[in-house]
Amino acid sequence: MSNHEGRRRSAAGSNSALGPEALGREVTPGTLRVFTISEVNALIPTLTLIVAQQLREQSDIEQGLAELTRLLGETPISLDLDASDEPEVKRHKRELSHRIHQYEQGWRKVRALGGIVKDPRIGLVDFYGRIDGKVMWLCWRYGEDSLGYYHELDAGYSGRRPISADVRKNLVN
Repeated sequence: MSNHEGRRRSAAGSNSALGPEALGREVTPGTLRVFTISEVNALIPTLTLIVAQQLREQSDIEQGLAELTRLLGETPISLDLDASDEPEVKRHKRELSHRIHQYEQGWRKVRALGGIVKDPRIGLVDFYGRIDGKVMWLCWRYGEDSLGYYHELDAGYSGRRPISADVRKNLVN
């Protein structure tokens, strides 16, 4: 985790606010949905709109936090309003809290579609799929027009492999 990510979570007042670990946590074994390539591809236009908004919101949050840090002279530990806060600081804290709430809501929408947010900074979303009877990650990244990659459940982004014609043939629920 970069120092910047830690500051964002501190400012949000919760470890679950913005971290990538928290964004994919809500799926439990009882709610596991296994997708086909065509099912994920059908979601991509919606995902693209949501994730584009998320990336803009993320940038706005970072800028807001930088401005709040400038006003305070240090990175805030919390966005809770303090009686000693100047009116401009209070306004920035309220606005930043609201933006963080919107940001969290956006990722909830992705999870409601069945996606697991793997890296919110780049818009990386995985879906469970099955290849040759084995559960795998179907891996989509913001900017990709269709699903083109998969990887083992224990492999990360660097383990992505292209979905070849043979894999497409074997990708069934």
